[in-house]
Amino acid sequence: MPITLMTAGAAAILNLWLAMRTGAVRTKAKVSIGDGGNEMLIRRMRAHANFVEYAPFIIILIGLLEFTTGTSLWLWIASALFLLARVAHPLGMDGLPAGRMIGTLVTFVLLLGLGGYAVTLPFLPHSTAGSPAVSAMPAG
Repeated sequence: MPITLMTAGAAAILNLWLAMRTGAVRTKAKVSIGDGGNEMLIRRMRAHANFVEYAPFIIILIGLLEFTTGTSLWLWIASALFLLARVAHPLGMDGLPAGRMIGTLVTFVLLLGLGGYAVTLPFLPHSTAGSPAVSAMPAG
């Protein structure tokens, strides 16, 4: 499952980047616990928390769809869009207005698209589902 592996690995690095950005503001503002009323710290904390709130759903959906249908170009594209959106969102929280809006919109569209496909996939004819990574049914 190379798409899931790459997506999860990149998401881990992105999560670390978001944590380091938050930590840098904490250090500068000398705030150990909470936000200390620091506007930039609040923004960085929310950007990081927002990532942690949405990333698991997207990664799990990508993984389950890849497992069920096999590796596909559209899943690679969904993964790349997810990662780009999750970089755009915190940049938007820092003041790049379009970044937050684009990051949020792309994330919502991906949640709807991946989630909708996952919900309908069991009802699609087997031939349209692709080649699963592992067959749950014995051959023959």
